[in-house]
Amino acid sequence: MAKTIKTLLSEERMPTHWYNVIPDLPSPPPPPLHPATMEPVGPDALTPLFPMGLILQEVSGESYIDIPEPVQDVYRLWRPTPLMRARRLEKALGTPARIYYKYEGASPVGSHKPNTAVPQVFFNAEEGVRKLTTETGAGQWGAALAFACSAFAVECEVWQVRASYDQKPYRRLMMEVFGAEVHPSPSNVTETGQKYLEQDPDNPGSLGIAISEAIEVAAGDANTHYSLGSVLNHVLLHQTVIGQEALEQMAVLGEEPDLIVGCTGGGSNFAGLSMPFLREKMAGRMSPEIRCVEPSACPSFTKGVYTYDFGDAAGFTPLLKMRTLGHSFVPDPIHSGGLRYHGMSPLLSHIYELGLITAEAKLQSECFEAGILFARCEGIVPAPEPTHAIAAAVAEARRCAETGEEKVILTAMCGHGLLDLSAFDSYLSGELSDYGFPEEKVQAALEGLPGAG
Repeated sequence: MAKTIKTLLSEERMPTHWYNVIPDLPSPPPPPLHPATMEPVGPDALTPLFPMGLILQEVSGESYIDIPEPVQDVYRLWRPTPLMRARRLEKALGTPARIYYKYEGASPVGSHKPNTAVPQVFFNAEEGVRKLTTETGAGQWGAALAFACSAFAVECEVWQVRASYDQKPYRRLMMEVFGAEVHPSPSNVTETGQKYLEQDPDNPGSLGIAISEAIEVAAGDANTHYSLGSVLNHVLLHQTVIGQEALEQMAVLGEEPDLIVGCTGGGSNFAGLSMPFLREKMAGRMSPEIRCVEPSACPSFTKGVYTYDFGDAAGFTPLLKMRTLGHSFVPDPIHSGGLRYHGMSPLLSHIYELGLITAEAKLQSECFEAGILFARCEGIVPAPEPTHAIAAAVAEARRCAETGEEKVILTAMCGHGLLDLSAFDSYLSGELSDYGFPEEKVQAALEGLPGAG
């Protein structure tokens, strides 16, 4: 059997629609609320930040939404992405399990993020927006938005979480290569950033703070919009090209997954892979376990509270019902910068509450150990974020080695780690620290919840 089956899917087989899981769920997710009135927020309230094309996707009740041809044209630079069989990893583990991974590192910036960056910039450009602001953790989202902005001649300004800005200078350089202006967050550029720096000049930053800075600038300029790389419905929607391709690719192989695992920070990568399979599961056509894997230092699924909270640190956003650690929570500076978000996608949080998916948390040392094993076996250095899913896949494969079960495991390898080698250097030199669940910090943050739970 060929190692990759990308050749079995020509570009004409690339998805032409995004899949919206909401109409297929047993119940819809709770709506966003206005923090002052506690009433549901209508689409018009989002127009200062987002174009109507994306807002309509955010609230859509349609199961399938057409991918515009200009978006498909950019997608064709790297889609469809390969589905790989990790045969050498299986052999190293001595397992009867069959491990597959959908490799999104084949994109121009090395991650899954352009799947949503490209349509987001397209719909903004269609409405005449001249500039986009955003936040980024590890820098993969910032690089993706910078790439997409360059494709549609839109300006891009990025606030990168300070811990990642310092750890990953080449991510910043990639953004600048594509024409973006990049600030460390908290920054002196915004009132929000200045406030946090006054409280703590060495603040390592968080995605919540960076979001607040980006929104502050966008809200103050009629020609500028804000763009988000995860969490919201339209972002998860765009990522479903991953799972749609994987579903067809596995069918070509005559395989059906018993376990699907993906890393979760805000949820877009995991949702992109899993939602088309969740559709099949809810329809009774297959029955995989679908498992989220998150960092123990920022465990919104496994330790968070399901309630209404702000999506950012400063409280600029509507209230979102989600699994949250509190919008003021600042995670420890783990190397998986893309997973350092205080909350989880409201849609995925709702699906978790329905019992349709499961979740576990892992320490970063176990994840890096699995990531290095994967690299030595498969020849691809993973980004720190997908090492969480790889660690879960490795643990399951080892259990299969003990029981003799021939389980089929599918995971999302959402990006390569060629610009994250400093993180692997920390692990290999013995300087990597494990950060467990910060109970006291989270309790303090939860005390600041807006009280709409």
